[in-house]
Amino acid sequence: MQIVLAIILGAAFGAVLDRIGATNPSILNRMLALRDLRLAKAIMLGIGVFSILTFAGQMLGLVDVGHMSVKAANAGVFLGGVLLGIGWAVSGYCPGTAVCAVGAGRRDAIGYVFGGLLGALAFTLVYDAVTAMGLLDGIAGGKVTLGPVPGSEYGGVLNIRGDVLGIIMGLIFVAVAFVLPERLRPAPVVGEPVRA
Repeated sequence: MQIVLAIILGAAFGAVLDRIGATNPSILNRMLALRDLRLAKAIMLGIGVFSILTFAGQMLGLVDVGHMSVKAANAGVFLGGVLLGIGWAVSGYCPGTAVCAVGAGRRDAIGYVFGGLLGALAFTLVYDAVTAMGLLDGIAGGKVTLGPVPGSEYGGVLNIRGDVLGIIMGLIFVAVAFVLPERLRPAPVVGEPVRA
């Protein structure tokens, strides 16, 4: 039943990503260039609402904290984040949007997904060497959160309950999604060269 639920939720999530334009690299690149922030607004709204629902559900006992997982802070995570950001800016895809784009019939996304799988294989093959270099050693306590969530095994950096902090941050994301303008930079005039 869990796999069926995962497939249904994944398909629904993919459909929403396609509907808001996240499977179109042109829309993603306009967002990254700050020329069209409608997608950023949708992403921030989604993160904010999900954060509020997750942590409110946890406080009400509807969400099991045991299912929450925290990624350990290490140099490899930061390096991987930089590489992901560069790849996203160059291709117009991130891993999730690329898989959804393949499902939506975009052939250019197939190359991105194939490249991602090759990258995962390459990382698997050099994992022992990366570990030996210390890139995966924990930084700042390894698996920590901004605030400790009651019932979880993770420590917090700040002295405020993590579930309360999660709801506050969710509300901030929702507010920013509503007040953020659709553009921070003007759209280029047709016929004029585009400047970065």
